[in-house]
Amino acid sequence: MAVKSIQHNQHTFDISYEIVNPEAKVDLIILHGWGSNKNLMKQTFSPYMSAFRHIYIDLPGFGNSTCSAALTTADVARIVELLMIHMNASKDIILGHSFGGKVALLLEPKVLVLVASAGIYTPKSLKVQAKIAVFKALKGLGLSKFRSLFVANDAKELSEYMYQTFKNVVNEDFSDEFAKFDEKALLFWGKDDTATPLDSAKKINTLINDATLETYDGDHYFFMKNAQDISAKIQTAFLETLGQ
Repeated sequence: MAVKSIQHNQHTFDISYEIVNPEAKVDLIILHGWGSNKNLMKQTFSPYMSAFRHIYIDLPGFGNSTCSAALTTADVARIVELLMIHMNASKDIILGHSFGGKVALLLEPKVLVLVASAGIYTPKSLKVQAKIAVFKALKGLGLSKFRSLFVANDAKELSEYMYQTFKNVVNEDFSDEFAKFDEKALLFWGKDDTATPLDSAKKINTLINDATLETYDGDHYFFMKNAQDISAKIQTAFLETLGQ
């Protein structure tokens, strides 16, 4: 494991990363989802794709990386890009799970691998809308100390910077960004995913011109049991981009 200090918008972010197969010539950047870390992704994918140099990154505020300011997804992508420049890493293949999928998209790789990616806005249920309304009313009365009773599970126990980041990114609609992507995209999804529903995958599949969608039994973390098959499909797709 290594740590690199990245300067972005006059703030310093210590970004932790790990490289597997360091002598390989093709780079595979792997980005985790919200609330996760690089170790989960390394545990899942490092046994496979030995022809690629795997670069596992803790996104700002997760794992062993720090977060010193509230960020947008575009900020996170720029921080990752600056780290890649430091490592002389290319954008051959970038894999992103959930929130990491949005970051991967903005990095514009040659092959984009979206694993249960976020980025398609799903309207909040009436129950959630009611909770938001009650919290805003309490906040107006100076009772924001009750925040923990109303925030999403993904946002509980976060630092103030990370809570602000969560609010910045949670409701983003990346439909336009998906539609603008003009390279090859591989979409892998769990049929029973409730965090990023299969309907989101189907929409992304129609938005990206050169996209294929593969579905598997399982939920938001289906990929942990299907990494070998996913890895084989990534390798095949990359070879196809080389005309092999």
